[in-house]
Amino acid sequence: MKTRDSFSRRLLQLLPFSGTSRPGVVSEITTTIRRALASAGLATKSGPFSGVARTIDKALSTAGLNNHYPSKPAGHDAAIHDSAREGSASPVHVGAWIEPVPAVESPRHGDFISRSFTNQAGTRTYKLYVPASYASAEGEAVPIPMLVMLHGCKQSPDDFAAGTRMNALAEQHGFLVVYPAQASNANGSKCWNWFRSQDQGRDSGEPSLIAGITREVASQYRIDQRRIFVAGLSAGAAMAVILGVTYPELYAAVGAHSGLPYAAAHDVPSAFSAMKGGAAPAGLIKVFPSLRAPRPPIANTLPTIVFHGDADGTVAVSNATAIVEATVGAADVHCLHASTHEGATVTGSKYSRTVYTDAANDPVVEYWMLHGAGHAWAGGSKLGSFTNPSGPDASAEMIRFFFSQKRAGTA
Repeated sequence: MKTRDSFSRRLLQLLPFSGTSRPGVVSEITTTIRRALASAGLATKSGPFSGVARTIDKALSTAGLNNHYPSKPAGHDAAIHDSAREGSASPVHVGAWIEPVPAVESPRHGDFISRSFTNQAGTRTYKLYVPASYASAEGEAVPIPMLVMLHGCKQSPDDFAAGTRMNALAEQHGFLVVYPAQASNANGSKCWNWFRSQDQGRDSGEPSLIAGITREVASQYRIDQRRIFVAGLSAGAAMAVILGVTYPELYAAVGAHSGLPYAAAHDVPSAFSAMKGGAAPAGLIKVFPSLRAPRPPIANTLPTIVFHGDADGTVAVSNATAIVEATVGAADVHCLHASTHEGATVTGSKYSRTVYTDAANDPVVEYWMLHGAGHAWAGGSKLGSFTNPSGPDASAEMIRFFFSQKRAGTA
């Protein structure tokens, strides 16, 4: 109490006014303090540093600085609200950027925390989204699901969170979201190195870093160990597939959007060949004979949901087919039943959705082929890069698929 009162007096001494007669200045000071807490990873209402945030919050209240901000205006995009709260710039569609929007405080949104993890393979930073419902339900001690989201090349956790709107779904359904960040010194374009042999195995390379981040968060929060999922876009999707193969006991299901199958490449030349569907140019084959024929798909034993545009000029749609074939091949094909539905969104985007179910009618693989779509997250927000807002909503469909899995605790 003495510490808080002392801190409160110090805050008041720094102000050229008393009380809250200048709410604009008060809001600015409070925003600065909260933004600093978030950047330091201390703004969480739960976890090992929650006491620091609570002490400062009480000191702000005592000093008359803890006023509430206006609620989000009707129709305001949830992704703006989430990214604004941490004080970072919000990305706009296809790499354009806008100025940072003012930080906003709302009881309807959780904490977006910056962290890092280190093991023998190196260090990676990551962002962790903890929904507001987690702190409010703390007394109930009910474990909740967790989703690991792997961004694509030239993206960041903030960009990916804004584009997929996964934080809003986390608030709606009550789960944690982890966004590992690729380091620029590991890949100049911030791509996950899915194509390198040293990053395709268990307990080494980037898979060990991401699995380590997953285990760290799961050990520090109330996480249902049966309901940990991994998903990604492009290079992130390829790495998500790798994690599904190498850590099947850690993850319950995989989501791959515009990605590639496991071990589709082993170096940079074979990566470009795989991205184009495995058909390497004749000249390249002379230099690299190993590119003569694409490698056969390697079995993935986890339930998997796949999204891919059939007009994707970056990663050929044949890679999605290979992911599906590898997963179906790992199951008892004679017990699988496939059904396809042709549909369209309200904006006219057409798709084919094929679901493979087992003898108990449980989904094993779900494949959404997006007709006319390119290399972009379906149903995403324009606030993020590489998104196709016309849908269908890949984020919502992935969560539905993940939560339907029996291993994830459903009846």
